[in-house]
Amino acid sequence: MPLMGRMLLSGLIGLLWITRIRAQDTLPDFSAVSHSNGRVMISWHNNYSNVTQISIQRSTDSLKNFTTFLAVQHPTIPENGFTSKSAGAGIFYRFFIVFADGKYVFSRSRRAVSPGTLASVQAKSPIPSQAAPPAQNPPDNSPAANPGPEDNQAKGESQRIRFAPDDENSNKPAVKAPPAISKRPPPPAPKTILFEVGDTTIARLAGKQILHFRDSILRKTKDTLVFVNADTIQIRRFVPKEVYRVSTNVFAGKDGNVYVSLPDASRRPYLVRFLEENNKPLFELKDVKDPSLIIDKTNFVHAGWFRFELYEDGKLKEKNKLFIPKEF
Repeated sequence: MPLMGRMLLSGLIGLLWITRIRAQDTLPDFSAVSHSNGRVMISWHNNYSNVTQISIQRSTDSLKNFTTFLAVQHPTIPENGFTSKSAGAGIFYRFFIVFADGKYVFSRSRRAVSPGTLASVQAKSPIPSQAAPPAQNPPDNSPAANPGPEDNQAKGESQRIRFAPDDENSNKPAVKAPPAISKRPPPPAPKTILFEVGDTTIARLAGKQILHFRDSILRKTKDTLVFVNADTIQIRRFVPKEVYRVSTNVFAGKDGNVYVSLPDASRRPYLVRFLEENNKPLFELKDVKDPSLIIDKTNFVHAGWFRFELYEDGKLKEKNKLFIPKEF
């Protein structure tokens, strides 16, 4: 065969190879290649416009017992991948993909194959998705391609929609996959969603009420929504980070003793209440009249952090803490 003919044939084969590989690893599909150095290369193409989370899971079974071992840091990147140390032969991998509107989908599970294999080993049965994937990327001149302030706000809100790790979900009923391949369509998403705070159910909503409630939580509070399973969402309350500043009224000195400085003590009634770090009451000073007091460190029994509350005329003036070192 002439040289030019061989070059054209090689180019055509390469083009067919690339086309086939790209068709196979476009989400929700992906490719998993096992290399001779004992590492697995997982890669994919992302054509979704509103994906908010991609988690990669693995299991020794193609249908169940999957655990998440990687949450992709930037799920919106069009082409992505990572290399991981092989977890052994017979391991199945799958993707868990979450979208901004709360819908999600599981990919088919598959084993890692050698680089020379054209097609990855398919799973025994696909895991049905709870909802159809959303539309592909919009054209560049569409509003979604040029996000404004509202789009940036929505992106920040979606980061507070998470999924409970498997260890947190161990006591919750799981969504079971069908035992065999079926031509029937996947079951619809749950019609009713439970919203919980701790172990208490605070709402049971259906239909568009779910979206209104979710948007209200995300936009009016700093709380986080965590999917416990297919029909239960837990509300994790936002706890602000405690900022400590040394008080000018009640503080520990270099000698370990506690100093109370109240310049207006002669004119105003003050009360100082001391507590353990876990808020267990320790002792209190009532009706303080002296503008300057020194409390011996032995009154605090042990070293460490202590809390205090300072009241003026029966009203809380300051709530803070102080630290008594072990070595005075």
